[in-house]
Amino acid sequence: MPIPQGKYKRILVVGDNATRNLMLGGGSSELKVQRVISPLDGIKAKFGDNVVYAQGYTSGRPMYGRADVIPQVTVDSLRNDAVEKAMHSDLVIFVGGLNKNHFQDCEGGDRLSYELPFSQNELIEALLKVNKNLVAVIVSGNAVEMPWVKEIPSIVQSWYLGSVGGEALADVLSGEVIPSGKLPFSYPVKLKDCPAHFFGEISYPGDSIRQEYKEDILVGYRWYDTKKVQPLFPFGYGMSYTTFEYGKLMMSAKTMNADSSIDILVKVKNTGKVIGKEIVQLYIGDEECSVLRPVKELKDFRKVQLLPNEEKEVRFTIKPEVLKFFDDKQHAWIVEPGKFKAYIAASSADIRGTVTFEYTQL
Repeated sequence: MPIPQGKYKRILVVGDNATRNLMLGGGSSELKVQRVISPLDGIKAKFGDNVVYAQGYTSGRPMYGRADVIPQVTVDSLRNDAVEKAMHSDLVIFVGGLNKNHFQDCEGGDRLSYELPFSQNELIEALLKVNKNLVAVIVSGNAVEMPWVKEIPSIVQSWYLGSVGGEALADVLSGEVIPSGKLPFSYPVKLKDCPAHFFGEISYPGDSIRQEYKEDILVGYRWYDTKKVQPLFPFGYGMSYTTFEYGKLMMSAKTMNADSSIDILVKVKNTGKVIGKEIVQLYIGDEECSVLRPVKELKDFRKVQLLPNEEKEVRFTIKPEVLKFFDDKQHAWIVEPGKFKAYIAASSADIRGTVTFEYTQL
């Protein structure tokens, strides 16, 4: 990635989501739109007549409250057709993931499994055996298991892009638009790593009468950080077609109180060959808190655009209110005096620098 126009003589697009109208299904999220530009439409418009298509798998009709059962003969036939075409292609773009069917990204019916449905994992593995030059585009509203993650050169998380999302996807694949998004949650390696599932059925899905949130305040990336659970992809993670270098952190003071603040500055440089945008993230950890707290929490972020070899200074201001936590005994937001650590990061797991400071009482 990116995929230069004109480089490949034959590009194979595989997957039901490449042509599926994802405006349909999902219960109350269903939309009726004037036009739909699918991923296949967008890719064909961008890369021309050298694009061919194989469905690869089918997910059935977009229904609410029930789901089609796909016969094994259909599964095998679609997979074999895709594999045959992949053998004679220069590049494979797999467009799969979830959709708005029941038991997927649909209201009133939770997913039955963390893995990709409709034998997509088996399809991906079969495609990789005959063509390693594969890009996986995952359409979903949440995380999925990726047992093949180390075998695929490029993975694009496209989410649900809307009725003309095929154009946006093609722009990113071709490099006309440089990706700069960051994940809004962590991807667990396996379902058991997710805090809601770690504590058993009483935590999720409950016993139909009650449900206990045993992870307490350690929700999302806070759980993975504090419990030292390695996620598949951490909160705040996202790649670009360029690279960024962070300089040494500078701070305006080492102590603060209720009437003061601290500025943290860091220089960020685009070390690649194309323009790009980086999201610089500020996390803060309370080193001496009297109650359960995460290792660190996201407190601020800045998105900065940089030309090749350009460097800019990013500034964060830490005010007393961002250090507060809710004390359930006092029923109030408070700050306790003590040591804090500030993290400048490219993701919750990619820490580029830290500084410590102290909060004191007046």
